[in-house]
Amino acid sequence: MKDLTFKALAITNEIDLNKIAAYCGIPKKFTWEQPLSLRGEILSKILHKDIGGFQQVFVFSFGSVVFVNHVDNGEITNFLKFIQTFEPEIDLQHSEKYTENYRLHTEQINNMELTDKYVVVAEYEPYYPELISTVLAKSVALEKIEEQLGKIHDSLEIMIDRLEKGKLRVGNKELARTTAQIVRHEYNTLAYIMILDKPDLTWSNSSAGHFYDELIEFFELNDRFTILKSKTDILYHILEGFSNISHSIRGLFVEWIVVILIVIEVVLTILQILGWIPSH
Repeated sequence: MKDLTFKALAITNEIDLNKIAAYCGIPKKFTWEQPLSLRGEILSKILHKDIGGFQQVFVFSFGSVVFVNHVDNGEITNFLKFIQTFEPEIDLQHSEKYTENYRLHTEQINNMELTDKYVVVAEYEPYYPELISTVLAKSVALEKIEEQLGKIHDSLEIMIDRLEKGKLRVGNKELARTTAQIVRHEYNTLAYIMILDKPDLTWSNSSAGHFYDELIEFFELNDRFTILKSKTDILYHILEGFSNISHSIRGLFVEWIVVILIVIEVVLTILQILGWIPSH
């Protein structure tokens, strides 16, 4: 058979698969871990053109889309416009900012060969497209989140610079906004992408499970997830330090206000005793 080509894009944080499935007349209810596979007549209607036998599109709830055997950029753009009708916040101009291209090649070999551009197998299996698409979808989604984490680091670096210059106060709104960014980052990583979850078919098919494990190890998904998790923990620790400093400063400010008010009260009392100001 011919090679299969894969093009994965991370285009948003979340896609409602059930809305798309309902529009396409697919009665199945999709859970978080299940991708929506579109092919054949359904995909032809979406793209308004005839679709080849091996052409299909996998849509993932965590915002990734994988095109199998679609080399026409016009087809990809038209499909993304279709998705945009359900998720209007998708930015089509930057849809290829987070992307991964891959190939599946079949030839007579003894052992599977994995590289960062292609995988070579001895015999084609029906589960290959979904498993390869799942790994690529998670990889580009991780790339997107890794960049978002970098932006959070930049905002914290600005706070640290201010701290070094003696500007110790950090506003509650600023702390809340940065905390929300970290929580959103962690939620996207854990809940949406589900790096640690395996597709259902890998549990019932040992060969599929082995193939999937090899792929995620090669793409270092678990290692990248662990690094992101540890960086998130560090961010929480840094933010907790800022919060403690800010609260301490506010507490010290209140204490000084109380002391000043007491001093003013004592001075007024002494002045009244001396008769310098009239008593009430």
